[in-house]
Amino acid sequence: MRRVKTYSAQSGYVYQYYYEGHRDFRSGGESGVEFVFTISADRKNWHATSVLVSEAALRAWEQSHARELSSTERYAIAKIALFQAFDERPAPTQMKDEVRVRNADVDAIIETLGL
Repeated sequence: MRRVKTYSAQSGYVYQYYYEGHRDFRSGGESGVEFVFTISADRKNWHATSVLVSEAALRAWEQSHARELSSTERYAIAKIALFQAFDERPAPTQMKDEVRVRNADVDAIIETLGL
């Protein structure tokens, strides 16, 4: 059973979301992990949103800190990136666009998480 969660965004919208799963992705010479969430801002209309976490960004952090990130930590990075998109994108319609996590994003998110 899916567990629906709620996030009150700084944009003023209250989003409901649940985690669908993850899979590898390759696009335009980039690869990494795609985390898929189903989201809604009105509890009526739901759609999938992907958070693409670049393998190069993860690898750069892991090399500079001499340790690997666990699957739980990788999921936490994707979830915080989703929350940032909820906060920064002015309208729910813009949440249909994928969220991309780059090197600087990984550093900032991990610092926020205190890892």
